[in-house]
Amino acid sequence: MNRTVAIRVLLGLFAVLLVVGLLLNFLPALSGLGSGSAGTPALKVDGQTVTVQDLEKVRTQNQVLGSATSGLLGDDFKTVIVDQQALQVLLREASKDEKVDRSVVNDQVAQTRKSNNLTDNAKWTEALKSAGFSDSSYRQYLSSQLAIQARAKAVQAAAPKPTDAQLKLFYTLNSASLLSDPKIVAREIVTATKAKADELLTQAKGGADFAQIAKANSLENKDRGGALGPLENGAPRAVAQVALPSEVGAAAFALTQGGLTDVIASGGKFYIVKVEKYLPAVPKTFEEAKGTVSDAVTAQLKNQAVESWIDGLRKNLKIETIDPAWSVSNPPVAVVAGQNIPYSELVSSMVGNQQFGSLLQRAPADSVAPMVNQFLKPTIVQQLIQQYAAPLIVKTQNIPLAGSRAELLAGLNAYGSKDVKVSDADVLAFYNSNQAQFKNPAKATVSEAVFKDKQQALAFRQDFKGGDFTALASKAGATVSERGAVTEGDQKLNIALGKAVFAANRLQSAGEGSVSDVVDNGGKYSVAYVTDLIKASVKPLTGVQDTIRPQLLSQKKAAAGAAFIAAQLKTMRTQDLLSKVLADQSKRVAAASKPATPSTPGSAATPSTPATGTPATTTPATGTPATGSGTGSK
Repeated sequence: MNRTVAIRVLLGLFAVLLVVGLLLNFLPALSGLGSGSAGTPALKVDGQTVTVQDLEKVRTQNQVLGSATSGLLGDDFKTVIVDQQALQVLLREASKDEKVDRSVVNDQVAQTRKSNNLTDNAKWTEALKSAGFSDSSYRQYLSSQLAIQARAKAVQAAAPKPTDAQLKLFYTLNSASLLSDPKIVAREIVTATKAKADELLTQAKGGADFAQIAKANSLENKDRGGALGPLENGAPRAVAQVALPSEVGAAAFALTQGGLTDVIASGGKFYIVKVEKYLPAVPKTFEEAKGTVSDAVTAQLKNQAVESWIDGLRKNLKIETIDPAWSVSNPPVAVVAGQNIPYSELVSSMVGNQQFGSLLQRAPADSVAPMVNQFLKPTIVQQLIQQYAAPLIVKTQNIPLAGSRAELLAGLNAYGSKDVKVSDADVLAFYNSNQAQFKNPAKATVSEAVFKDKQQALAFRQDFKGGDFTALASKAGATVSERGAVTEGDQKLNIALGKAVFAANRLQSAGEGSVSDVVDNGGKYSVAYVTDLIKASVKPLTGVQDTIRPQLLSQKKAAAGAAFIAAQLKTMRTQDLLSKVLADQSKRVAAASKPATPSTPGSAATPSTPATGTPATTTPATGTPATGSGTGSK
């Protein structure tokens, strides 16, 4: 097994073990943390030693965190690494009383070795060594992760049960997505051969009674004339798509206006379905949806319990720096009603952002840092402010929502927009204001003649009255290219020629087609011959209103939800301290990057702090609140 793969397998296992419901959402980047192996002390987290090797392991196992070790992003990533390692220590300590049977650990080890072709002892030992483990330390660490999993499950099990008010509000806010399955009233004919099915399909298309054909020929449901559902008052009961084989169901449920499918092969048989009536999905009643709603709210309450548990673990966290290279600053980046939001939470969100990861792959870290400081970080801070405010809004407004901070914020947005409707007048106004969105682009068949001399091109355009465009243009000195079928905006023509063909309204009739104006084409001159022109048109409102309505509803709900949150935030004091935090970071990183000044000969040297000596600094987990730079509202 490849060494790198082996390391990822061993360390990636821990992330899997920690997934309890949505626990992983609160425990980012835990894979590969805290092997417990000996190494150079870097930190003490509530008295527990964390080694340089532990921290470096986190960096090397995460592509984003490993992309910069210096500069502003290097400083950001170091903050996240320390914070997540500290969280791992807190989780281990909080779960140390959980009993994990040795047999469970042994079974997990055996499963890992077998599934990853590490049953050979030498390969197993080498893989462990590559990941910084011995067999004993790996089992010990695995046991600690299983203990964390057990403790997290206990926290979730102790979460309160959903109240009726929570269930009913969840249903109200999500009823549009709590839908019944679409159904069809339909009959089928099933045969053993395609030839027979083709013959029967021809009869059905010719007007023969489908039920009678099915009764006489179908291998299934022939006693009820091929009806998919039991007959009720002589008519088939509607059925969901699961009543048919997957290929057959897909074809039948595509017939929303009713009709006959083609012959469809499935499982060695051949099917024809006649859809008599299509019944679209509709919102379920509260009673019909209650089971789904209860499961969803229960999961939210479990997430809320886990988040509160972790918040409690972090509350009095102290990190002591032993190795100055791992000293970090983690001040509050915002304050919401007295609650500090640590800078590490902002950076963790940034590291998990897919666009940020993609940006790092395309540009050097030093180039990315100013962009994220200007655009991404301010956006994330505002999101975090709203998330931290969400539980307070829920409490003060007595809104029966449940979940983590992020889930509560989503719920509040839905609550603030629950009464939004879209009228026919709204749809019409949107249609009239956005007609370009509903445009059928122009189409034509185009040939392009390119002349070296402008006067030649002008003369040809003037003289051409029809006939063989290619032959006549070539005779006049042009190079002719057949562009074929062209759609406005498809870039088959250069921009100027495209406008001349589709937008200028200056085409000159010429035989069976028309010719465009002469267009400057980078020092050469083009004339287009256009046939089969179909002018651009706007789709009628009746054809697009079903697309407009949900799009407009989504926009209006987003605006209403945002306005509701903004109004609630005005009632509490918030501070955005990002500008000061970034300014302080910039100064600190710049100072650290300066070369050390040589000591003057004869002067006393300042002794360095040994790596295993007295801790250099003590940093509270959420930092000391900054002053004088935030903006607040009250």
